Formats: sequence, C-alpha cells, structure tokens
Amino acid sequence: MCVVVLLGSCTRRDDGRELVRFWAMGYEGEVVTQLIPEFERRNPAIRVEVQQLPITAAHEKLLTAFAGDALPDVCAIGNTWVSEFALLDALIPLDPRLAQTPGLQSRDYFAGAWDTGVIGGTVYAVPWYVETRLPFYRQDLLKQAGIARPPQTWDEWKIAMAAIKREVGPDRYAALLPLNEAEPLLNLGIQSPDPLLRDDGRYGNFRSPGFKRALTFYREVFDNKWAPLASNTQIANVWNEFGRGYFSFYVNGPWNIAEFKKRLPPQQQASWMTMPLPGEHGLGASVAGGASFVLFRSSKRQDAAWKLISYLSEPQVQVRFHGLTGNLPPRRAAWATPALANDVYARAFRDQLERARPAPKVPEWERIATEIKLVGEQLANGRVSVDQAAEELDRRADRILEKRRWMLDHQTIKTTTAPAASNKEGG
Repeated sequence: MCVVVLLGSCTRRDDGRELVRFWAMGYEGEVVTQLIPEFERRNPAIRVEVQQLPITAAHEKLLTAFAGDALPDVCAIGNTWVSEFALLDALIPLDPRLAQTPGLQSRDYFAGAWDTGVIGGTVYAVPWYVETRLPFYRQDLLKQAGIARPPQTWDEWKIAMAAIKREVGPDRYAALLPLNEAEPLLNLGIQSPDPLLRDDGRYGNFRSPGFKRALTFYREVFDNKWAPLASNTQIANVWNEFGRGYFSFYVNGPWNIAEFKKRLPPQQQASWMTMPLPGEHGLGASVAGGASFVLFRSSKRQDAAWKLISYLSEPQVQVRFHGLTGNLPPRRAAWATPALANDVYARAFRDQLERARPAPKVPEWERIATEIKLVGEQLANGRVSVDQAAEELDRRADRILEKRRWMLDHQTIKTTTAPAASNKEGG
C-alpha cells in the first residue's frame, strides 16, 4: 500500500505538464490558490505550484534564494523591493512582453501604482494589488461638531480637528495617527513638490521647504492634543475605540473597510465613511503601496510564467481577488464593475489612487522609512523641533545611502531614474 501511495504521489507531481513555481506573501499567498484552477483549465499544459511566504520572512527568503540560485519563476514582491532586485539583476525587463500583450497595458493602471515597477525607464514589475492610506472618519461626529463636509486641505482639516476636540472634550481626540507607523507622516511628506531624496537618491531631502511644512502640520496635530501620543498597539481595540468616538479620523488602509463592516454594530454602520487624504492646497497625494509581479531571470519557464501574470492581471480576475481579500485592484477597468463601483466605502480609495505616488526607488528605502517613524515619534513628543527633525532625518538618510553614493559615483550601478526624471528628482 505504501508503494502504491508513493507512486501515486510521484505521478501527481510529475504529470507531464510544465511546472510554474509561484511565490506569494501572506494571506494573499493562501487565497490565490482559489484562482489557479481556472488558469490551469485554460492552460492544460501548465501546472502552477504556489508557495506562501510569511510576510515577516519573505524578504530574507528571497535574498537567500537569489544567493542559492533557487528563486521561483514568478513572485509577487512588495513594491519597494523592486529596485533592490532590479539592482541585483535578478529581474527580467518586461517591456518586450508587454508590447506583445494587448490586454495588459499601462494606460489602464493607476499611474502611481504602475510607476512603482519602472526603474530607469524600464518596466520590471506589473502591479498585482495596490494599497494606500486615507482617513476613515465619523461623519456623525463631524456633523455634530458643525463640520458640513469632509476637509480637503490641511487648513480645513485643522479647523475640523479643533472643532471635534472642543466637542468631545479632554479625554477624547479628533484623530489617531499611530506613532508606531511611518505612513501618516510619510503620506503628508510625499504631497510636497520637493522629492524625498535628491541627486538620484544619493541624499535625503527632508530639509526641503515642502517636507518641513509637513513636519510642522504633523507636530501641530499633537501639540494641540488633536491626536493622542500613542501607537495603535497601545489602544486595546482601534475599531471599538473608533466606534465609541475616542477619535474621529483614523488614517489607515483599505483592509479596514471589511474590519469596520464586521466589527461595528449595525446601528453604527451609517456613522462612518472614508474620504480622500487632505493636502496642503487641495486633495493630496499618498504613497502607492502593494505588491507587484516580477519574472526572475533564472526562470526556465518564462513564457508559462508570463501567462500566469497575464491571467492574474485580468480585470475580472482582479475583481474576484478583491472579493476574496479586500485588496484593491490597480487597473481602472476592474473598478468599473458593480462590486467596486457600488461600494461607497471604496470610492475614496478609487479617487485617492489617481493621486498616489511611488516611494523613492532605492533599495534602502524601507530602512529610511523606519527612521521617519522614529524621528516622527520624537517630533510628536516634543523632544525635537521641526528644524531638528528635518536635519536628523537627512543625517540618518545620508548615512544609510553612503554605500549607494559610492557605487553611483564609481559607476558600479545604474541610476534608478530615467534622465528626464533624474533632473526633476534632483530639483
């Protein structure tokens, strides 16, 4: 019996079909298996093997696999990792394949999401899903405080937060900007016309006038006690606290749409809504996060792997994936379907994605983002001034980018931006 079972197992593993190995991170790696049977039905000569990577270990596992020549054929990686693996020459440029795939064109994608996969004018990644941050808000409490419509500018937002604070009193707040996350401050900073890094990513640019205005706004929120000096881990249950009015604005991602629908009682479902992120002079930009498909250069099955990417990028497949995960599709065509077009909570994200921008395309960016979080916490607590925070961020970023400067100056790596963009980036 053991021999029969083993033989049957081997037969299933080696059934004559071309094997495509696909790695995906987190919950998405589990859910995507539900979409694979339809792909295999359409492509009977291909079999897909999905491996789910833990989010916390995915980056290290990919680097280990690169070093050991054991990368999969296709992978969905974080958008901020694309520049790193392109620098390692681990990725295949996708422009020739895109030119031969009429159903997969950049014009249907949100520009900021698409641009995350473009390094030096070459496309290395195709967005799978996109996320960005914006405020969830209590529309009933805004109305109670005399605010007729959601704020669209920083000045309007400050007026709204001050009015809410007067209404709710000293023991409650207007907003929650978690101090253990870089995103609230980063999304304010990326609205500036000044780039976050300068000279093709050689140096930090946090002392620019635009970023210092973002730091000033951020500091003012805490100085006026419009937001608590707290991380979201210090609040027992952010959804319950939002429901009881401990704060009225909560800047966070699209996954919380499902959480608020699930966790708030039925009588409160009409009390909350989402809104685009206010900007300095109008509706503001935000960071385009999410994950993108890449083809690894070491793959021996690139044609079959590209078919898988093309299938998972189809608008209807993206809509189904959204229904399974809550992740937002990066293609506008997917948003035209009733499932998304009729979702009142998702509309603000659709609007926000038109203004989303990629984070700086340097492999060191995630380390720099960690420093933004740490210095932002010092600023909120009043341990440093705005000028000191900007200077410290530049100092920390410049230290992190030291090796990059040496490599660029000695021409051991290529620049990460196209020539025209490089001039703009240098400011």
